[in-house]
Amino acid sequence: MYGDMNRILLYFGVVIISAGVAWLGTRLLVYVVPGWQITDSPNGERKRHARPVPLLGGAAVWGSVVLTAAMLCGLGFLPEGKVTWFVLFGMLAGSAMLMIGGFFDDRFHLPPSAQMIAPALAAVTAIISGVGFTLITNPLGGVLRIAGWVSPILAFAWLLGMMYTTKFLDGIDGLVTSLTAIGALIIFALSLRWDAPSVSTALLALALCGACLGFLPFNLTPAKIFLGEGGSVFTGYLLGLLAIVSGSKITTTLLVMGVPILDVAWVIAERAWHRTPVTRGDRRHLHFRLLERGLSTRQVVLLLSAISGAFGAVALIVSPAGKAVALAALVVVVIGLMQWARQENFHRS
Repeated sequence: MYGDMNRILLYFGVVIISAGVAWLGTRLLVYVVPGWQITDSPNGERKRHARPVPLLGGAAVWGSVVLTAAMLCGLGFLPEGKVTWFVLFGMLAGSAMLMIGGFFDDRFHLPPSAQMIAPALAAVTAIISGVGFTLITNPLGGVLRIAGWVSPILAFAWLLGMMYTTKFLDGIDGLVTSLTAIGALIIFALSLRWDAPSVSTALLALALCGACLGFLPFNLTPAKIFLGEGGSVFTGYLLGLLAIVSGSKITTTLLVMGVPILDVAWVIAERAWHRTPVTRGDRRHLHFRLLERGLSTRQVVLLLSAISGAFGAVALIVSPAGKAVALAALVVVVIGLMQWARQENFHRS
């Protein structure tokens, strides 16, 4: 049995190995992908980067998580607890579908209806592998038991929602990978809590965190590579999946990812109100409006990361009732930030 010091070394080792693999993979992709002509070109509207930027960077993040998980399996740390062989296979198969679907979208620019196929299949694959809700903590005390037929519906909606949250969030350099790294770190910490101890989810969360950190230097502005469709949905998929497996830590994940989730809900409501297609890209999102307000790209990333990190830290120390209060406070903060960001340059949104 590993002692405390050996376990700490294990945790650091997972982050370092995952980050190193992602860094090397991303460095390779930066040079290889332009030759495949899979790039994102500026269009003067939503995409305002200075030059064509390679896509498919998410392949390095995905590959890093998969290789790190394989190493942990070889060392005997996986499977363990709720992360069974079946769950691991479902995680691998579902994420592979996302990467394949993302490759075709980055290469051939699929219509929105076709873009939904891979995320839907990935969510169904995770559910078939045994990922689902059984209990949810009641903020007023105790737990709420989820009926068997309701569990897959909730899990499908949750996973699809998380995937589209990170997909829509992927609008400025470094934002998705920064928030995903923070979310994974919070899930790691919660996975070690007494009420839901799980070394397996802790290790997988660290693998995701490390992969994002290894990719981030190439993704910060001015980005040398983008996540692409596959990478942007994979980050949300794995965060959402780990949130379920680590003990249905949905409120905690909402606190960490509450800013982009509320932003996506706000933008969808605005598009519906103005009768514009929900799937059409525009600059209504909060991060774009903060740029219009005068903040730099790095300032926007730091601001939103600080908010997510602060509320995630709160989730580690408060009771379930305290999390409900924190979630309400987060809604107030985000609405206030949205209103401030809309005060100027709204007509250019």
